[in-house]
Amino acid sequence: MNLKGQRILVIGLGKTGIASVRFLMGQGAKVIATDEKPQSELKDAVHELGSLSANLEFCEYNTDILSRVDMIVPSPGVPPSNIILAEAGSRKIPILSEIELAYRFLKPPLIAITGTNGKTTTTTLIGHILAREGKRVFVGGNIGNPLIGYLDGKQDDDYAVVEVSSFQLQWIQSFHPFISILLNTTCDHVDYHGSFEAYRATKERIFENQKDSDLAILNADEPRSFLLEKNMAAKVQFFSTKTEVKKGIFLNYKTLVHYTPYGDREEYPLDMIKMPGLHNIENVMASIMAARYCGCSPGNIISAVGDFKGIPHRIEFTEEKNGVAFYDDSKGTNVGAVARALETFSRPIILLMGGRDKEGDFGTMSPLVKSKVKELVLFGEARNKIYDLIGGAVKTSKTTTLKEAIELAYRHSSPGDVVLLSPGCASFDEFSNYKERGRFFKDVVKGL
Repeated sequence: MNLKGQRILVIGLGKTGIASVRFLMGQGAKVIATDEKPQSELKDAVHELGSLSANLEFCEYNTDILSRVDMIVPSPGVPPSNIILAEAGSRKIPILSEIELAYRFLKPPLIAITGTNGKTTTTTLIGHILAREGKRVFVGGNIGNPLIGYLDGKQDDDYAVVEVSSFQLQWIQSFHPFISILLNTTCDHVDYHGSFEAYRATKERIFENQKDSDLAILNADEPRSFLLEKNMAAKVQFFSTKTEVKKGIFLNYKTLVHYTPYGDREEYPLDMIKMPGLHNIENVMASIMAARYCGCSPGNIISAVGDFKGIPHRIEFTEEKNGVAFYDDSKGTNVGAVARALETFSRPIILLMGGRDKEGDFGTMSPLVKSKVKELVLFGEARNKIYDLIGGAVKTSKTTTLKEAIELAYRHSSPGDVVLLSPGCASFDEFSNYKERGRFFKDVVKGL
């Protein structure tokens, strides 16, 4: 793909947008950038770009620029309904996501992981296992290091392990991982995609360019997985915590049993997994199958999984105060993630939920909340909506801020309780991201 002299519009100057600008300018493209923020508020981006910013054209955030644009690279999170993208579509201007553009210049084999929940844990764990095997690995994508930023280096790794979101898969064409993993799909990002069906279909695009030498990994506990298999060109392996599978890996009491693509039977001890929750067993299962397809030995897999402690803000133990255990699951920004967090504990739970709603289907949580939650404390913009849908399931309180919610939960707690922050919502009403919200939670708990 020759980009020299091409007039390319980059929408959004966050981390991915800046990496895209760097790469495109390095390829000799004439780059134009726009952002919803006015140029006066993009000082950090300009500083990050350094001398490159002198050759970067900034334009207003509207459709006027499209008459002189050959291609568009939108940052993740810019929805298809965006006025610039919608108009570009009607004009047949090519739109490529950052991962699609990066893939066209990528040298190492690609392992791509998507799903509503568990992406970051699985991506990081696969990278950890491959490194234990002695492989050179790039780990990145939606996890924090944009894939396109990797292209400036030597690209001499054995594998690139990349987390991809539905936002990125929206604009792919030839994107082709040799291992694709779809962990799960529960209702999320409806505000972006327009419907759950559209969101799920976008996630499933991760498989569309695979060939018979590739591997597709699917969740057997989601019935739609078997419909997907019928149209797969790749080899398919399943994982399940509920039922035995004949090709793939399943939970059998205290053992993970794996039938490899080549018909071999392997066993892995369940107690090697140090992360809490059934969902993390699923993440480990998917990671084992990917690692084995890359030639990693069972011994190195067991060793690597055994010393992997998980990722911050994902059902992470914070500390105990007077017999009350506090857990930070700030990354639990959708209903499916909250359900997984609740299923992790057998102790009474005081659940903190709230933030900015992403059109979450909170009403479906009522039975689980009744069975697992001692008290519900709601906060932030979404508190009234959540209250209307499930506030009657258990004793429920409402507060304006997360700090008030934490303090109220502690006052209402008893020794043996779990206070769980699993908000089921985005953080943007009060915080810049889920990480900031999680750190804030820890700081407040420390000061109780």
